[in-house]
Amino acid sequence: MKPSQFAKGFKARPDSTSSEKRTALDRLNAIDGIVDIQQASQAAANGRSSAFAADDTADVTTGAETDDYRAWRRANRYTAGQIIDLPLKSIKPSPFNPRHFYLKTSIAELAVNLAKQGQQQAIHVIPDYASPGTFFVSDGGRRVRALKEANKETVKAVVVDLPIGIESYKLGYDLNVQRDSQTVFDNAVVWRRFLDEKHFQSQRELAEHLGLDESTIAVALSVAKLPENVMQEMVTRPDRFGSNMAYQIARYHTARGSDATLRLINKITSDDLSTRQVADIVKGRASGQAGSRTPSRQRYAQRLEIKLDGIAVGDLKSYGEDRLELRLRGLSREKRDELLHQIETMLESGKLKK
Repeated sequence: MKPSQFAKGFKARPDSTSSEKRTALDRLNAIDGIVDIQQASQAAANGRSSAFAADDTADVTTGAETDDYRAWRRANRYTAGQIIDLPLKSIKPSPFNPRHFYLKTSIAELAVNLAKQGQQQAIHVIPDYASPGTFFVSDGGRRVRALKEANKETVKAVVVDLPIGIESYKLGYDLNVQRDSQTVFDNAVVWRRFLDEKHFQSQRELAEHLGLDESTIAVALSVAKLPENVMQEMVTRPDRFGSNMAYQIARYHTARGSDATLRLINKITSDDLSTRQVADIVKGRASGQAGSRTPSRQRYAQRLEIKLDGIAVGDLKSYGEDRLELRLRGLSREKRDELLHQIETMLESGKLKK
């Protein structure tokens, strides 16, 4: 089958592994002339970050450019790779954003950090040539939302030469995969839409253009059959609900419906069930066969709400005489690792008896 017009001319580089992260890393390494990070950093160091540059180097090209981008760049005296400040009101989401789900707690935490430290990393935007003065976000939707919540008026951005479509999607997707911020639920919703809107004629064609195994696409499309409210319950716990677990949940939903599925998700979280245990439940081999009934849950004796920078991130619960449960979510990787290190240090030092 011939590739769709949408995807024509942008086939992924062949890759011998099915790993999304490895594929994304290889493709990022292969990207030429899209974003010159070194040049962007130098531009920022030279202070050219508050407006379009008005110097003689603005017409220097770093490689092949589309006609629209070249005309825009020259008209705005912009140097490729330069970091500039753009009004937040000029930024709009791309119809090919790789992300679909954004956690409110994550946005709120980032807004607090941005208010304190400022924006440390530029987003990537694409000019909307049909609407001069506006830009589509190619990468950085979470930062844009957090900046708005922090009541900022501008955003640091690099303007890239990409058409809105599969190329802009793949840039954002590859960057998200490297940050571990792309989830199977984002993929499920977006890839299903790609096929429904006939941007790709089959899941095989989609797999070829993303450089992924067709089985990876098939799993995501199975998950896409779940109602969004069911997916939303799992998005908040990416450590518990990866591709394999989400696939089992989708199978369970097909047989039992939304109410029973939500109860199973709750049971997975409260009882820390493994993917194998859930697979057994789906096959009806375990006690989860009673999944259509509300699972019994032990009532906690005490609960302490935990906040970081004024934002509720979880709680500490005690059960009976010998059980203590700490549950945190929406943390940055750095904060998670820092807290884990502190807990390990406390245990090793004997401040807490094992």
